[in-house]
Amino acid sequence: MVEPLRFLGRSGSPSGGCPALYETDPDSFLIVGWLTDSGATVEIPHVLLGFAEHDLFIGVPLTDTGRGTFTVSGRQVTDVETLAVLKLEENETAIVVPRRKRTYFGAAA
Repeated sequence: MVEPLRFLGRSGSPSGGCPALYETDPDSFLIVGWLTDSGATVEIPHVLLGFAEHDLFIGVPLTDTGRGTFTVSGRQVTDVETLAVLKLEENETAIVVPRRKRTYFGAAA
């Protein structure tokens, strides 16, 4: 099981369902998103990234679909216990991606 799961937020569905962002450990996020042609890639609304804590971000490339969403790839969650906790809809899946801390490269004082 991917744990511990700490819910950070959800947005993008008028029914209050997915997509959702969870923190799993100090080094990764679990993302629940809409299915794509690849099981290891999900589609999420731009607004979902706003639930990541300050100075943290998803540590893999995001591809802008041009319709207010990104596609993002990671390790697909296949663990039955974790999937049961997430209660996914038929058009959803979950992936785990690295979590990175933002680095400031500005001018030194």
